[in-house]
Amino acid sequence: MDHTNLRDLIEFMAKALVDKPAEVEVNEIVGEQTTVVELKVSKDDLGKVIGKQGRTARSMRTILNAASTKLHKRSVLEIVE
Repeated sequence: MDHTNLRDLIEFMAKALVDKPAEVEVNEIVGEQTTVVELKVSKDDLGKVIGKQGRTARSMRTILNAASTKLHKRSVLEIVE
């Protein structure tokens, strides 16, 4: 698994959750210590990736952290509007 797969992992999860998968955009900013994975979805789909009380977003972050740990990297998921 490499960094590209972290990006693909988030993209896969987001596309499975939203009504407009074509509008899912994932960017990865690789820093020395931390990789930031930016997720952008349609305004209408924002609630679907955040979930009730942020549960869905928290779950996505947990999965990302588990995958990152395997790579000995630190990753942060940011949902951008």
